Amino acid sequence: MTSRAFITGVSGPELTAEEREFIRGELPWGLILFKRNIEAPDQVSALVNEFRRLVDEADAPVLIDQEGGRVARLGPPHWSVYPPGATFGALYDLDPALGLKAARLSSRLIAADLIDLGITVDCLPLADVPVAGADAVIGNRAYGTEPAKVAAIARAVTEGLDQGGVLPVLKHIPGHGRATADSHFRLPTVDTARDELERTDFAAFQPLADLPMAMTAHVVFSALDPAQPATTSATIIHQVIRGEIGFQGLLMSDDVSMNALAGSIAVRTRAIVNAGCDMVLHCNGKLDEMRDVARETPELADGALERARRALAARRQPEPFDRQAGRAELEALVDRVGTV
Repeated sequence: MTSRAFITGVSGPELTAEEREFIRGELPWGLILFKRNIEAPDQVSALVNEFRRLVDEADAPVLIDQEGGRVARLGPPHWSVYPPGATFGALYDLDPALGLKAARLSSRLIAADLIDLGITVDCLPLADVPVAGADAVIGNRAYGTEPAKVAAIARAVTEGLDQGGVLPVLKHIPGHGRATADSHFRLPTVDTARDELERTDFAAFQPLADLPMAMTAHVVFSALDPAQPATTSATIIHQVIRGEIGFQGLLMSDDVSMNALAGSIAVRTRAIVNAGCDMVLHCNGKLDEMRDVARETPELADGALERARRALAARRQPEPFDRQAGRAELEALVDRVGTV
């Protein structure tokens, strides 16, 4: 069977009868989980397994945003708390080797939590480079303000996920760090000149262009395309993301239901597909919107299908890991800089 080129959310910790019918009939490529879907380990595992049975794909990707800090869908009492990205940046400033080690350890521990539940994709790392005056939506999620440092820490995060058998999703390409608005609520416009974007924002993503998956930014870059955000801009996707940055993996949109995008869900979905994204991401679990996305999304085919296959094939089996020792080592490293 061929999946449709979208990733869906669902409404709660268990699938409703209508959601089962929808998933079985429309065959989304993947499922993304949020706090509303999570109560306890056995319940999450059951939800993951049921989704895979319904799409008849044993390795169908199940995604989550588990960064650490304030973006964490899993948390106490069943799962550990992990530091935000800025903590790794602060450690890196003390000693680059320590910053990279902590980033790698944190993501390796996160991967162990995810694999226990059958979750195989984490929407991490970030390569966004924030600037003074930007909206706090990125804030301490970022690893720093220097592209080379951001890319190095992002690579270490990716290595930890990889060692734990979890695929990364690089975000938010080609950069969300300059946005002066939260794209969950309204569309940000960045008026920075192209040469400065190339020197900073794009430069953080270029060393990570080999990663298997990336997520777009709902941000207008007026120097590149004054009319469309990156997610729906064929110019930015083909000339910048695929061209200048050189990313050739599976490209998914950020959430199609975010208020940064204009028009109905159907209109947004068509715009995402027509611009050149391989995959439409829909997160809020509203069934009427899910149906609109499915109607407007093609089956995976051609280059998008090949990129999807390559992405899934990149996942490794988890390496042996002493979770208790790793957690103790991470805590000792984080104690050197305190809370960031």
